[in-house]
Amino acid sequence: MLQVTRTPAARLLGAAALSAAALASVCAAPSAAVAGPAAPEGDHLTVTVRDAGAGMDGTYQLYCHPAGGDHPDTEGACAVVDRDTRWGQEVFAPVPEGTVCTMQYGGPATARVTGTWAGRPVDATYDRRDGCEISRWDRMVPLLPEVGAPAQS
Repeated sequence: MLQVTRTPAARLLGAAALSAAALASVCAAPSAAVAGPAAPEGDHLTVTVRDAGAGMDGTYQLYCHPAGGDHPDTEGACAVVDRDTRWGQEVFAPVPEGTVCTMQYGGPATARVTGTWAGRPVDATYDRRDGCEISRWDRMVPLLPEVGAPAQS
């Protein structure tokens, strides 16, 4: 009678081991396919700059942690965003409504920053239409290009 009970138990254990192995391979396959060998790690931002001037306009890819991409200053851009990243605060937040701003014009430059930073989605726009927006832009240099005041005639 012992021999009869051992065979079903061995079959049951073998089937359980095969099931566990199959389940592990099925669970591992999607994550390997999504990550892929060329998938960058860390934070990724796409910066699109318009009307900032010759040599500054364009769309740039920035990877941080580790730094990379085709942004003109990957190390500096990552450092400026890291510097302003704080728990519970949005580094790319717009100027709060109701803020009193100086009425000055910093030029037609605009920028859009999209991607992922610190595990959170980013979709921010920048311009230089008043003192608050100029200050907000300037805090993000060199992520955004350094744009001077328009020349006076």
